[in-house]
Amino acid sequence: MAHAYTPGLRVTDHAVIRRERRLPLKGDVLVAVGQPVEADTVVARTELPGNVQTVNLAAKLSLDPARVPDALTLPVGSAVRRGDLIAAGKSLFGLVHQRATSPADGTLESVSPVTGQLILREPPLPVEVDAYVRGVVAEVLPGEGVVVEASGALMQGIFGVGGETFGTLRLVAASPDEPLATAALTPAHQGCVVVGGSYVSHATLMRARELGVAAVVVGGFDDHDLRHLLGRDLGVAITGAEDLGFTLILTEGFGRIRMAERTWRLLAAHQGQQASVSGATQIRAGVMRPEIVIPRPPGAGREAAAAGAAGVEVGSLLRVIREPHFGRIARVIELPAELQALETEARVRVMAVEFAEDGTRAVVPRANVELIED
Repeated sequence: MAHAYTPGLRVTDHAVIRRERRLPLKGDVLVAVGQPVEADTVVARTELPGNVQTVNLAAKLSLDPARVPDALTLPVGSAVRRGDLIAAGKSLFGLVHQRATSPADGTLESVSPVTGQLILREPPLPVEVDAYVRGVVAEVLPGEGVVVEASGALMQGIFGVGGETFGTLRLVAASPDEPLATAALTPAHQGCVVVGGSYVSHATLMRARELGVAAVVVGGFDDHDLRHLLGRDLGVAITGAEDLGFTLILTEGFGRIRMAERTWRLLAAHQGQQASVSGATQIRAGVMRPEIVIPRPPGAGREAAAAGAAGVEVGSLLRVIREPHFGRIARVIELPAELQALETEARVRVMAVEFAEDGTRAVVPRANVELIED
């Protein structure tokens, strides 16, 4: 039987999800292997060195730099509060008394007799990493973090912006081809992951932010509204670090595109359950997809999931990711082994597909499709 490999967009109710939760530098791991965790459970903690402030004591006290260390009122290493006296001196033959106070809370780190400058280190910045998904700790990375494992539903989108969040899943639109209306959002959706159908406008997203919605999941969004939302052109960087007040995930792409029936049904089946969402996207080398993870309730059992490269064969479910059939869902009906010529005269490998919505058929290049896991 003919067999091919193609990029996979996972939409499945039975997945084992493993997510590495790692600190930016060495710290303390707060959980143990086998320990159940919630999405907001802090699994590791560390501290980043505080900001440095430089105080020119030689200038403030009108002293020779070599005399500055003796002018300190507290020894190096002392903790100080903003406004505390840290140095004093006399100038003009002792007639003028000068004082210097701390510009911030922190620690007196060092003073230079060459430059007369004091280094003040502000308090360290705490950094905590949470579990992101409800599950169990499968592995501990000593001093760095953990690997959290969960079983449940996993849906990957085409594009997303915004960081990791979680909340109760709520369907707001009535069907997968209905846009998410501004009026449909209410204060009851605060902290929720709301699901629309084919489209969301910039105005609706602003209403979602005003209400404190955790995430919005829809089929499509206008690219010019994305520029308005971010305040800049996106470029080719990895998304996920944007501070928008919510996370946005597009399951189909840009424009008004009906959400895939399979994705809609799966989201509807889990309405009212807790979903973890990440908008992080990278479409260059090292592909990263935005995702919606819906862990099974504790004790529901562990489901096995296929791993490795995504194999495409006759019967596989696909989404076409380039024109003229962009966004359409289809089944593979034939995988010819020989190369075929396109209108551009390029000779490529192709597949024959049957579209799910109307049963029509077409031949498309294998590079123009993306696998949807059944």
